[in-house]
Amino acid sequence: MRESTKRPQVIFLDAVGTLFGVKGSVGAVYAEVARRFGVEVSAAALNRAFFQSFRTAGTPAFDETDPEALQAREFAWWLAIATNTFKQADALHQFSDFAEFFAALYAHFATAHPWIVYTDVKPALERWQRMGVPLGILSNFDSRIYAVLESLALEPFFASITISTEVGAAKPDPKIFAIALQKHQCSPDAAWHIGDSFEEDYQAAKAVGIRGLWLRRK
Repeated sequence: MRESTKRPQVIFLDAVGTLFGVKGSVGAVYAEVARRFGVEVSAAALNRAFFQSFRTAGTPAFDETDPEALQAREFAWWLAIATNTFKQADALHQFSDFAEFFAALYAHFATAHPWIVYTDVKPALERWQRMGVPLGILSNFDSRIYAVLESLALEPFFASITISTEVGAAKPDPKIFAIALQKHQCSPDAAWHIGDSFEEDYQAAKAVGIRGLWLRRK
């Protein structure tokens, strides 16, 4: 992560693909958890099916204000993706209780186990922290982000967390950027946003007047 010479008032960072990523692949994690339930399925097949299902699922942005109702919507959104993933991989019929499996899978992704923090992340966060620059998460993620950040020892670095499921808008929607800026009482031209998606992070940030930095992980 490289920084500009001009100091920002706040730096927003995307989460998955920017701060941390899935160990191996999503398909590998799905296959690992499925194995605990006696189901053997190709990780590669699951990975292909997952991304097909994810692309057609729409954005994870809901209009719920009640925390329990929101968590139920998040759970249902991911359940549909997982169900379609295993169906496409021709493995859904192997489960005796898919609901029980999915509950375990969903909880697994709220822990540190399936994630890896990229090696350049903590040095960059520590440098910005020493400089006194406030940091914020700005991500198309669900409420498990709080548990994930805590389990990965990243939570103390961030002064704000803005996620799509809670604000009812997902990147590249300008609304999610506006809400994140409001939390810091910051004008767009005084903020940076760093992320791994050219469209959802770099272009979307630039479109609202924020300095966008595209982090090309691949």
